[in-house]
Amino acid sequence: MAGLRLGPLLRYTDGSSATVWVETSRPCTAEVRCADGAHGAARTFRVADHHYALVQVGGLTPGTTTAYEVLLDGTRVWPLPDSPFPPSAIRTLPGDDDGDVRVAFGSCRWAAPPADGSDPVGPDALDALATRVAADPEGERPDVLLLLGDQVYADETSDATRRWLAARRNLEEPPGSGVADYEEYTHLYYESWLDPSIRWLLSTVPSCMIFDDHDVIDDWNTSAAWLTDMRATPWWRKRLLSGLMSYWVYQHLGNLSPGELAADPVYAAVREASDGTDVLHAFAARADADATTARWSYRRDFGRVRLVMVDSRAARVLDEGRRAMLDPGEAAWVREQVLDGRETYDHLLIGTSLPWLLPHLVHDAEGWNAALCRGERGARWARLGEKVRRGADLEHWAAFPDSFAELAELVAEAGSGPDAPATVCVLSGDVHHAYLAEPSWPERGPDARVVQLVCSPVHNSVPLSIRLAFRAGWTAAARVLGRGLARHGRLSRPPVRWRRTGGPWFGNQLMTLVLRGRAARLRLEEARAVRDGRPRLRTVTERELSR
Repeated sequence: MAGLRLGPLLRYTDGSSATVWVETSRPCTAEVRCADGAHGAARTFRVADHHYALVQVGGLTPGTTTAYEVLLDGTRVWPLPDSPFPPSAIRTLPGDDDGDVRVAFGSCRWAAPPADGSDPVGPDALDALATRVAADPEGERPDVLLLLGDQVYADETSDATRRWLAARRNLEEPPGSGVADYEEYTHLYYESWLDPSIRWLLSTVPSCMIFDDHDVIDDWNTSAAWLTDMRATPWWRKRLLSGLMSYWVYQHLGNLSPGELAADPVYAAVREASDGTDVLHAFAARADADATTARWSYRRDFGRVRLVMVDSRAARVLDEGRRAMLDPGEAAWVREQVLDGRETYDHLLIGTSLPWLLPHLVHDAEGWNAALCRGERGARWARLGEKVRRGADLEHWAAFPDSFAELAELVAEAGSGPDAPATVCVLSGDVHHAYLAEPSWPERGPDARVVQLVCSPVHNSVPLSIRLAFRAGWTAAARVLGRGLARHGRLSRPPVRWRRTGGPWFGNQLMTLVLRGRAARLRLEEARAVRDGRPRLRTVTERELSR
């Protein structure tokens, strides 16, 4: 009899349909049955001896909440027997575009330790969110949860995972305690998503995801020299291709609408094959050889809220002479999604795992470093610059100055004119703290309010030295030092100025945007441990964003 290995994960939802992802123990037909009569079914597909299904549920009623159950070959496997949680439910968006849209987001979730162990990085913000939603299932909950990178840590494994890896292979040989192949990636997802609270939360709150570096390896695609060095190692190719394959299965498929799934040739080929491993491996190999053959970015519309999620890792151009965060085709696609039908949305969310607006000293240091690496000060400085780039993780938008400027231009264009939205919010994570920053343009700026919102980590930590550095990076003294670096790198001034308007805040945290009409409200919450052992979310700050 087929069993449920992982999931269900509620992924795509709109007013009348949803997709539910599951991993099963053997080939079977997965079925989702809703209390209101809506249902869907799908045959599993196979990748590397694992079995998956993405069930499309149609016929849902806009603006409603309906409980659902999962059956495998006709046998109910979800909800789990004696579950302490309320029934998992699908909540659809209202059809009139007048209701609130709640968007919760964060990044960097290191896997929780065993239930009987102490948590080395403090309470998990997603665990705290699950506690709140479970306590009041009819109350406030996100309409979508945006996970902005580092859903798993392929290079920073837990003690439990290291023990599991050591039973498979010799950890004294590369890649050591990092994951090596597809099977080991699946273990990371089990460790992360089988936690009972997280499993239930992801079954009842729709999620959108994008990768960042730790989903593959720290500083993934930092530079052309970095990539050359990695490709020279005997283990890198399997690590990368396995990472892309597992990301496609566990994260990417659920980001797509039913229409996009129907038009996806890779999805069709994997489902039609008796074993889709070779099909998916070939796709990942093409994506590694030529980033333009795969698109990981995507667009979602939630009523009158538009999300454009940007791949700021795999779509990079790394050649120093034409270095860019996005290849030209990807940049054109992002521009089209942002500007298409601006009159149909009131709020624009641009999701990118890496912050666009950084502390001023960090921004100038990254631009200076990029100038050195492309040879602005000669070959010796270029060699030094590459060492500094890798050692200090200087690879955010600021390290791609032309791309930084192009994003500033796109944001200004999207936020200007009679069809401008009320807000343009750039949502990011990565840097293990939270802050708000607001740009201004030398001449007349956009009509929309533009805000950079950074929220990280969901469950991780940051050393005291890094905390102090991030605080200092916003100071007047740091700005003077940054200008000196910019002059040495012969950098032109960035096309926008910006100021920090909130934070920095440290801790395991989530941000939530509540969007209604042209109004926008932001809330930042931090996970706190309480006496009953279940973490709770405590409000750190709350403020209006719309003008």
